[in-house]
Amino acid sequence: MRYSQGWQQVFALSEPVTAAPPPFVESPGLRHTTGPWTSASGTANTLRTNTERSRARLRPAHEGVMAGGRGLSAVAAATAVLASWEERLVAVRDECGYLAGALNQVGRAMGETDTTVRSGLQAIRTAPAVERHERR
Repeated sequence: MRYSQGWQQVFALSEPVTAAPPPFVESPGLRHTTGPWTSASGTANTLRTNTERSRARLRPAHEGVMAGGRGLSAVAAATAVLASWEERLVAVRDECGYLAGALNQVGRAMGETDTTVRSGLQAIRTAPAVERHERR
């Protein structure tokens, strides 16, 4: 499946970085929580579920029209439109499913990084003053 350029950029941001990390920049006001990532993941998952529910209702809604209007050109057009919408809704559903997982993964990874950094800083704070001086 091929995603739009915009979605590909979003997905690329969620992929693990293989290059060296950027140098540390002190920023005391920078804080991270997993809440926005988890919330966005939940929203994408809800959209995936609702899209699939809507797609599943589409064909039964067209059955009466198709049966009652056999031979009319409008029915052929409606059938083509139905197929097009089903294809699009499947693509949206699949993108949302992928995005829900990717956003959740980013939130987890950032949370794990925060925990690791917090533990490292706590170890520095609790080390005796002499030991901290010797490390320099």
